[in-house]
Amino acid sequence: MTEHINFLLLGLGNGAVYAALAMALVVTYRSSGVLNFATGALALHAAYTYAYLREGLLLNPIPPFAPTIELGGKLAFFPAMLIAVGIEALVGVLLYVTVFRLMRNAVPVAKAVASLGVTIVLTALLAEQAGTSQTLVNPIFRPHTYTIGDVRIIGDRLWFAVAIIGVALVLGAVYKFTPFGLATRAASETEVGALVSGVSPERIAVVNWAISAAVCGLAGVLIAPLVSLIPGTYTLFIVPALAVAVLGRFTSLTAAVAGGLALGMLGSEAVFLKGDYAWLPKSGVPELIPLILVLVVLVARGKPLPTRGTLVQQTLGRAPRPHRVGVPLVIASSVALIALFTMQGSIRAALIYTFIVAVISLSLVVVTGYAGQISLAQLTLAGVAGFLLSGMTTSWSVPFPIAPILAAFGAMAIGVVVGLPALRIRGLLVGIVTLTLAVCLEALWFRNPDFNGGAKGARVVPPKLFGLDLGIGAGQGYPRPAFGVLCLVVLVLVALGVAKLRTSTLGSAMLAVRANERSAAASGISVVRVKLMAFAIGAFIAGLGGALLAYQQQTITFQSFSALGGLSLFTTAYLAGITSVAGGLLAGVIAGSGIFYVLLDRRVDIGDWFPIVTGGLLIFTVIKNPEGVVGPLHEQIARRRAKKAAAGISAPVDVTETERAASPAAALPRVVPTTEPLLVVGGLTVKYGGVVAVDEVSFTVPEGLIVGLIGPNGAGKTTIMDALCGFTACRGRVSLGAIELDGLAPHRRVRSGLGRTFQGIDLYEDLSVIENVVVGQFLKSSGRRLISSHDYDAVNDALDELGLLSRRDDVVRDLSQGQRQLVSIARALVGEPRLLMLDEPAGGLDTTESAWLAERLRRVRDVGTTILLIDHDMSLVLALCDLIHVLDFGQLIASGTPDEIRVDPRVSAAYLGSTHAEPVVAR
Repeated sequence: MTEHINFLLLGLGNGAVYAALAMALVVTYRSSGVLNFATGALALHAAYTYAYLREGLLLNPIPPFAPTIELGGKLAFFPAMLIAVGIEALVGVLLYVTVFRLMRNAVPVAKAVASLGVTIVLTALLAEQAGTSQTLVNPIFRPHTYTIGDVRIIGDRLWFAVAIIGVALVLGAVYKFTPFGLATRAASETEVGALVSGVSPERIAVVNWAISAAVCGLAGVLIAPLVSLIPGTYTLFIVPALAVAVLGRFTSLTAAVAGGLALGMLGSEAVFLKGDYAWLPKSGVPELIPLILVLVVLVARGKPLPTRGTLVQQTLGRAPRPHRVGVPLVIASSVALIALFTMQGSIRAALIYTFIVAVISLSLVVVTGYAGQISLAQLTLAGVAGFLLSGMTTSWSVPFPIAPILAAFGAMAIGVVVGLPALRIRGLLVGIVTLTLAVCLEALWFRNPDFNGGAKGARVVPPKLFGLDLGIGAGQGYPRPAFGVLCLVVLVLVALGVAKLRTSTLGSAMLAVRANERSAAASGISVVRVKLMAFAIGAFIAGLGGALLAYQQQTITFQSFSALGGLSLFTTAYLAGITSVAGGLLAGVIAGSGIFYVLLDRRVDIGDWFPIVTGGLLIFTVIKNPEGVVGPLHEQIARRRAKKAAAGISAPVDVTETERAASPAAALPRVVPTTEPLLVVGGLTVKYGGVVAVDEVSFTVPEGLIVGLIGPNGAGKTTIMDALCGFTACRGRVSLGAIELDGLAPHRRVRSGLGRTFQGIDLYEDLSVIENVVVGQFLKSSGRRLISSHDYDAVNDALDELGLLSRRDDVVRDLSQGQRQLVSIARALVGEPRLLMLDEPAGGLDTTESAWLAERLRRVRDVGTTILLIDHDMSLVLALCDLIHVLDFGQLIASGTPDEIRVDPRVSAAYLGSTHAEPVVAR
């Protein structure tokens, strides 16, 4: 038992580092909403600054100026520490003013990517100015060992932990008891509220960035004697720091510090256990602990779908729909093929590497660009396929092309496992999980000699097909064009597949999930299945790229598939344009060691400047153009298409009321209502903690009628709709016809006959009108086939009925509020629901538009669709509905016809008031 305690205490040093960096993460996130991946790089910079100050030198990280400035003498610990921490605080202010202040209104993923760019630039600058050799730092605390019985505590680690706890106590007191702390909490809740209170959110953010960077600096100084000081060493400290920051929800300093210390101690204990239990892996067990922590905390707290009121932000730029990809792809492929046979040596090798990286980048286009899942593990999944390929070709003699395909399927299986947490979490939290998993897999597998990893690497047998050698070769024949042709063929097939995916029903469903999971589920989409399919497809593509990379290297090592390399790949793809096929292809071109780098290096000897330049360009691009380098190109192409379309149409297409009356759809006879209950709600109760939002509500919706559900704000109307759709947990009985809906997932309720629109409309901004509406067909095709022409007839009928046919190819962001309302109704209608539930469909419409909408809804009812309507436009409700149910404070207070509701005193008292005591609208 004593040995276990000793090893736990030995981990206090690492735990203090995790705690300090987690504190910095919490401070930055609370004040400016930035998940700062550059936290480790800031600590590294402070550590170098301190080490040089102790030697009487001031580090200058800006090339091409001299790397150091003589100070005339060595500095003692306290002056050196104070100066290093002060410099880091200034760096924090500089970063906020020049980068993150400009991104105050940017989405969280853009801010995180910018911080990755800062990491790249700062680390590369330190490598350029300080060199890559190890820098030694004298101990700060006495390495004396304290002994209590058989328990031994190493002094430097103990006092390090005490210092960090002291900093946490001081920070906690500042944020809890001072006006500045109160102002910080106010600004983190709402900037508008802070401004109204006379607090400047910008000034608060500047001070907090200084504090955050100073904490990073202190951590870097204190750990410098304990950890080898080499550029890049501190970068991955961000992973355990993120894990414990997640534990505190990025708001609690106490949880961050306690979790960090505990995580460091558990990691040390894991190292000790490896000696006692031979079955434990030789490496990777300490890295497994942050992964388990992140998974347990996030998955336990997460929900399958966001709740109502959750802020849903578009995380990425537009994903443009490809048009006529065949011609540009043939031209580009022809140029690449000619280059393969005309280039030689390192240039040909760089071109081949470009093909391979482009394949892996296209996996990010699928997972992140289309489905919106922030995956930082795609290079790791490529590594899974690479190491599997080694075993298949060397130990099992599996031939080409079966071996790489099987390896890609193996990566796909791991990719699905990676995607499982995304079923309950979303956004940057998915990125944290995937990064933690990438670090774990690298340590547990790629670095482990027990699992064909390790420093020696894993050999791969070259590919051969029908006796033809497709390998990359060796010696003077390296690299052989045949291998380049193989890589090019795979890239072309993958690019075509990803482009086709974007235009398919499944691709539209992915973009719907990316935009709004609740709305996607209301369209009949299984959000769970779409996410898993995205991870599976992306992992398979990454696996193909990993197999090609293994064939190219012939002996693969963990360096080729490191977690840091995965971060670099993600930033490169984001810089190029992560939402499009063109961006994925460009990512391969501009990748380090790719064709652009090699050609540029031959002309200007860019060398170590390349990561500095690319990191700077990444920051600039994220600020100015979140859609990447290819974004302006797509914008220009879209404008040209719009001009051509406008030139080809002499006048807007419109359907007059006379033409509409003569159309086949309008000529259909009205379906006579049966007045039998279609929807039966019994004893419906919804509670949020101790608050009862809906209290034992029971009502029916007869088939073939328009039924209103009205009441004052907060009466529980939308909550009832959420409960009926399965978005909110509830008690009671809900049935649609003969189908019991209790316990069914939202998308299964839609497939049972429910259709739903939302008060916030919740359209998919990246999609055109027709694509938004086609998403509603996903419940028919179930993602197994592309939408058929017969289905498009139904879509066009719905658009025609609602007057949207002339806008079918327009992007929804260009529509008016009223037109957007109609698109949401059309999207629900194409699923052919038995019951269509409309939440505020007249929101934002004027009187004339509301009257026009009422006519359309009557037509929908007349052809057999029952409607349950929520709206605050009483003129619309009273004129349109056949039956009305009235809610107040979560209880049903009245039901009846519009005439009965007008004169009901309970309704007048609760909602309508005296102005509606007499009929005001002719029916």
